[in-house]
Amino acid sequence: MNEALTVASQSPGEQARAALGKRNLIFVGLMGAGKSVIGRLVAQTLGVPFMDTDSEIERVSRMTIAELFAAYGETEFRALETRVIERLLKQGPRVISTGGGAFINDNTRRQIKTGGVSVWLKADLDVLWDRVSRRDHRPLLKTTNPKQTLENLMIQRYPIYAEADLTVMSENVRKEIVANEVLRAVASLAKEGETE
Repeated sequence: MNEALTVASQSPGEQARAALGKRNLIFVGLMGAGKSVIGRLVAQTLGVPFMDTDSEIERVSRMTIAELFAAYGETEFRALETRVIERLLKQGPRVISTGGGAFINDNTRRQIKTGGVSVWLKADLDVLWDRVSRRDHRPLLKTTNPKQTLENLMIQRYPIYAEADLTVMSENVRKEIVANEVLRAVASLAKEGETE
């Protein structure tokens, strides 16, 4: 009974931190879903380091993502991405934001599933488009109809993202609200463990 009172008096962040333990929390989803922004907020609340795989790839390669795509193509970029994610997953706990295509790769998805708890930040097309159309740095959207390309990516990738451990909607609300939804979802893992 005392344990139940202690858990009830904890904040969602404290409950999520306890539920996570030593595991990593890995954000997956399409570009524009808010993986980096929400990931940073969640990491700060949890008191663990935040790592963005795209930033880490740019750091180790000394090239931007767009330059890597242009110079080596998507296949080589994905191979580098897989190696970087594998390295990042070896330590924890930490919050890791992945690129939109990372979870689509079978090998990377297996690594993520064994390396921690995955959270799919799911967003509707209009929300994603509103966010990604503000900047012109997304290699996969350099097409004649980028909004249609984004919709096609949703159709292809959403069934795979659905394999994530948790799903949280990323909507046009304050980022703190989405971060709190993530914390509640992670905290719910402890409650599920109690019923097993």
